[in-house]
Amino acid sequence: MPPSSAIRHPRLKLKPAAHKRLKAGHPWVYSNEIDMDPCTKALPPGSVVTLTDAGGQPLATAHFNPRTLISARVLSPDADTAVDRAFIAKRLRAALGLRERLFDRPYYRLVHAEADGLPGLIIDRFADACVIQPNTAGMNGLTGEIAEALREIIGARPVIVRGDSAARTLEGLDQEVSCITGAVDNPVAVEENGVIFFADLMSGQKTGWFFDQRDNRAFMAALSRGAAVLDLFTHTGGFAVPCARTGAKAVLGVDRSEASLALAVKAAEANGVAGNCKFERAEVFPFLEAALSRKSLWDMVIADPPAFVKSKKDLKAGLQGYRKLARLCAGVTAPGGFVFMASCSHNAPLDEFTAAVARGLADASREGRIIRTAAAAPDHPVHPLLPESAYLKAVVLALD
Repeated sequence: MPPSSAIRHPRLKLKPAAHKRLKAGHPWVYSNEIDMDPCTKALPPGSVVTLTDAGGQPLATAHFNPRTLISARVLSPDADTAVDRAFIAKRLRAALGLRERLFDRPYYRLVHAEADGLPGLIIDRFADACVIQPNTAGMNGLTGEIAEALREIIGARPVIVRGDSAARTLEGLDQEVSCITGAVDNPVAVEENGVIFFADLMSGQKTGWFFDQRDNRAFMAALSRGAAVLDLFTHTGGFAVPCARTGAKAVLGVDRSEASLALAVKAAEANGVAGNCKFERAEVFPFLEAALSRKSLWDMVIADPPAFVKSKKDLKAGLQGYRKLARLCAGVTAPGGFVFMASCSHNAPLDEFTAAVARGLADASREGRIIRTAAAAPDHPVHPLLPESAYLKAVVLALD
């Protein structure tokens, strides 16, 4: 969008030489790269600003929060860009065009933050319903405009705001959940790879569903024909139900959330696999310890846990957690079986996560080989200069 002569955003000056990453296309500016004079510090969180180099040359339009480490997030490479409904609608149409090339059904992540040109914003689409996560002060101030743009472009109704992520705390935002247009009739149906699931958009984890594992679910389902399958951290049956539907002889899903398991049971019934797809409420680690002591075995063990490494300081403990989980999973996998291990911790690098899994196999006195390494589905694109935002990683191992 070209700059408008009628708009002049506050100027935010970078320190000498601090503009180089920005000019190379990096979408973030850190607080220590900014000349934090009193006027800059006084700007309200979420302000739209024009970034300049140390000499005052305009560089880009960005959202700014003086209270955060990532202080500026680029919205446009042009100065003084109007950040309004038309701006949002243009980015949404581009994101929609990509998803419609990727998928033939309207169930996907519609916007994935910086990679879709809307930093700090997540939007998941469930046919006519959309869930938005405004994780920055700037995007939080635009929720009304975002909802109206969604209504205009895809007829979205209802639009739910899930303002309950941990990232909002870093931005100084309150935790809140609301339905700002229409009314939600929970749970809503989700279609994925020909399977019907159910999502609680108001109080389920994150937005109520995890589209990121779409391709991994399909791969494991195809591998499960004739197998006894254990799906750990099953949530609403994301891996369990497709495996049962594809031809697994028996599937057991384990999770500690009673509400999530109720939706998993509903999905199994909707897909006609309730007879060979069972669910158990339990804490995963004690469940595995007990299964190991009973010498219980499954042909395929799937583990898609919550984030073990929520910050860099948690890396060592988190990797130990993945190692322990891999050891226990390997211990209950039958000879010639398969183990799927995933990490949604962006602070756990792929090589260190894979090494932790390998150590877990060795601890269980098992040998194996990695037959698949995967990331999130393509509706979770990655900004090419933000490789650290590629949070999901998964490995599939064929054991001895």
